Amino acid sequence: MKATHTLAWLSIESCMAYVLYAGATRRTDRRAALAGAVVAGESLVFASNGFRCPLTKFAESLGAADGSVTDIWLPRWFARNLPAIHVPLLAAAAYLNGRNLCQRQRHL
Repeated sequence: MKATHTLAWLSIESCMAYVLYAGATRRTDRRAALAGAVVAGESLVFASNGFRCPLTKFAESLGAADGSVTDIWLPRWFARNLPAIHVPLLAAAAYLNGRNLCQRQRHL
């Protein structure tokens, strides 16, 4: 379960990194939109699940005493603070890509 959870986290974080990169380098494009959709979808699922990973119940059903986000291969302090770390990253990504889209529209 730990490997599956870590792989899911890594794929979503890769999308987050790309969205930030695209925004910072003014390369907002379809790939950034797709990566952004993955990040937004994951964020909506997380929020709609009471700010708990949806894999928590699954991990607990397999016998984990605590199926929290800390069951991935990351330093415990980092894993525990992932939601707090993501809020400013999501805001930065939204701002940067929004800025790019607004500037693109002005030039059309």
